[in-house]
Amino acid sequence: MKKHSIIPKAVTEYDLRLLRIFRTVVENGGFSASETELGITRSTISVHMSNLESRMKLKLCSRGRGGFSLTEEGQAVYHACISLFDSINDFSMLVNNLGQELSGELILFCADQLDNTMQKKLAEVIHFLHQKEPQLHLILDGDSIHNIERSLLQDKAHVGLLPSYHQIEGLSYQTIYSEPIYLCCSSHHPYFDMKDDEITAEILAEAPSIHPGIDIDAEGREQLKKLNLSAKAYQFDTRKTLILSGCYIGYLPGSYIKSELASKQMRIIHFDTTKYQFNLSMVFKKNPRETHKVELLKAAFDKVFS
Repeated sequence: MKKHSIIPKAVTEYDLRLLRIFRTVVENGGFSASETELGITRSTISVHMSNLESRMKLKLCSRGRGGFSLTEEGQAVYHACISLFDSINDFSMLVNNLGQELSGELILFCADQLDNTMQKKLAEVIHFLHQKEPQLHLILDGDSIHNIERSLLQDKAHVGLLPSYHQIEGLSYQTIYSEPIYLCCSSHHPYFDMKDDEITAEILAEAPSIHPGIDIDAEGREQLKKLNLSAKAYQFDTRKTLILSGCYIGYLPGSYIKSELASKQMRIIHFDTTKYQFNLSMVFKKNPRETHKVELLKAAFDKVFS
């Protein structure tokens, strides 16, 4: 016979009380260890647990000489409890923030080193934020793509600036900046003084080159297939260092090497054919805990980068 649980029905305040007791018992490892935290006796805890199991028509745990342990159903209910009470806390935080002045931290992470152009743009963003909400404590820092994605998903950051080559579930991506990335070499490299028509595909494939360190888009992957990938550098500044050594060729944004091109420290190889597009995205959680702060950042970026 199929068992029927209370859970698909409306959950009452009494059910929530019993579930809170159940979660506390699980996290303390048994009835006796939970007495102090709950402020009730072991026998009262036992009664509450029996009531919960009766209302749910499920066996949640075993208790006896062998000690306290969860059944398979009990483990499932415990994990559901965590999600349930986290959602209630998130709801409470959202309601408390509605109509109130924003406070606390506003956290923005960047995955790339900032060139002069991007520094000026971000300075405008910060000015906008300060004018709108001067009481907010702004945190602007850099980190790896993986760490930024994780921080966004865990509501430990509000917005990240990331290359939009790949997108993961739970995050939204809005392109704010786009420019081509070119294959470059330095004045110390043998290809620097060669004409483009002398640098054939075969010759190009001989030179040690740099992999960008992440899975880029299809256009970029096709360009990398033509090269002898012998080093790896994700950050633009470390990649530029490898190229300036004269030992490697590699891809960099044109805006990032303006001064090197002007001073003839670097050159672009096959300007029209060995390039791919770099897109920088403003990334945020689809359902963030602090919606107002994310909306504020989105408004700032829209104003500055539009």
